[in-house]
Amino acid sequence: MAQSAPRAPARPAFWNDPRVRSVFYQLIAIGVVIAVGAYLIQNTVTNLQRLGVSTGFGFLGRPSGFDVSQSLIPYSSASTFGRAFLVGLLNTGLVAICGIVLATIIGFLVGIGRLSHNWLVARLSGTYVEILRNIPILLQLIFVYTVLVLVLPGPRDGFNLADTVFLNTSGLFIPRVIPLDGAGLFFLSIPVAIVGAWLFARVARKRREATGHGLPTLWITLAILFGLPILVLFGTGIPLELEYTTIGRFRPQGGFNLQPEFVALVLGLSIYTASYIAEIVRSGILAVSKGQTEAASALGLDRKQTLRLVVVPQALRIIVPPLTSQYLNLTKNSSLGVAVGYPDLFGIAGTINNQTGQAVEVIAITMSVYLALSLLTSAFMNWYNARIALVER
Repeated sequence: MAQSAPRAPARPAFWNDPRVRSVFYQLIAIGVVIAVGAYLIQNTVTNLQRLGVSTGFGFLGRPSGFDVSQSLIPYSSASTFGRAFLVGLLNTGLVAICGIVLATIIGFLVGIGRLSHNWLVARLSGTYVEILRNIPILLQLIFVYTVLVLVLPGPRDGFNLADTVFLNTSGLFIPRVIPLDGAGLFFLSIPVAIVGAWLFARVARKRREATGHGLPTLWITLAILFGLPILVLFGTGIPLELEYTTIGRFRPQGGFNLQPEFVALVLGLSIYTASYIAEIVRSGILAVSKGQTEAASALGLDRKQTLRLVVVPQALRIIVPPLTSQYLNLTKNSSLGVAVGYPDLFGIAGTINNQTGQAVEVIAITMSVYLALSLLTSAFMNWYNARIALVER
C-alpha cells in the first residue's frame, strides 16, 4: 500500500509571521525616530527665527576678536572663528596624547607594583589606587593647579637654567624651534625613522620565532629612531634655529611656553586615569594562567624576562578592550580644562558661543569633534586588539 508524502506545515498568515512582524516593528521605530527628529529641528529653527538669531555656519569665516593664551599654530584676534576651533582642537589633542602616554606609563607601573612581592611597593601602589580613584577628577585638577601656582615662584624670581629654561608661575619656558629653508627633509626623516624601526621590530620578531635567537632590539631601535634624524640634521647643515626666552618687565617673552594650566590638566587627568589603568593591568596579569609562569621558569627565564616576554604579551589581550574605554574617558574629561583656565576645544567653543550667539551650531561642531576623536581612538585600539588577538586554528 503506497504511503502519501508528508504535508508541509501550513504557512501562517503574514500578520502572524515573526519575520514580517519584526520588519514591521523596525519600520515603525525608524519612522518614530525620524518624526521626532524632524519635529525637534523644525521647532528649533522656528524659535531661532522668532528670536532673530541667524543660523548656518557662515560665522566660521568672521574674525574672532579674542586671543587664546596657548596655540600650536599662528593665531591672533584677527583670525577667524574657524581657526579658533582648530586651535582648540589641537590643544585638546595635545592634552589627550600627553595624558594617554603618561597615564599608560603610570598605570602599568602601579599595576605591576600592586603584584610585587615587596611589601612596601605593593602597599604604596594599592594606596595610590584607592585614594585617587575615589576622589572626583574635577577636585584633583583644581588641587594640582593650586599646588603648582603656590609652589612656583613669581616671574621675576623664577628658576633660571643658563638663561635657556625658565620656570615660574607663568609656566615652563624652553627654546622654540624655528624651521629654516631645507628643514623639510629633517622633518620627513622622523616618520621614515619610525617606519624603519617598526619594520626592524617585525623582522627581529620573526627571526626570534623562527630560530629562537633574539637581536638587541632595544638598542638597534633607538639607533634607528634617533640616529637617522640626527644624520639628516647634520647632513643638511642644521636648518633649524632656536628662539630663546627673554625676561621682560612683567613676564618672560619668546620661546615655547608650557602653561601651568596645561601641566595641571595633563597631570590631573593622567594620575586619575592611571588609577583605573593600574587595576586593569593587575586583573589582566592575574588572568594569565599560573602554568605559563611555571613553564617560563622551567625554560630558565628570570622574573623580569617572564613578565616581559610571557605574562604581559598574554595579558595585553585582556587589557586592551577596557584600556580603550579609559583612553576615551581621558579624552572626554579634557573638557574639564575650563575649570583651570586651559583653552581647550570646549573652553574656546564657549567663548565663540558667547561672541556669536549661535549655540546650536557651536555645540554641534564641538560634539562632532569629540565624537570623531573617540571614534578614531576606538578604531586604532580595535585594530591593535585584532593584531594581538589569539588566532584559533
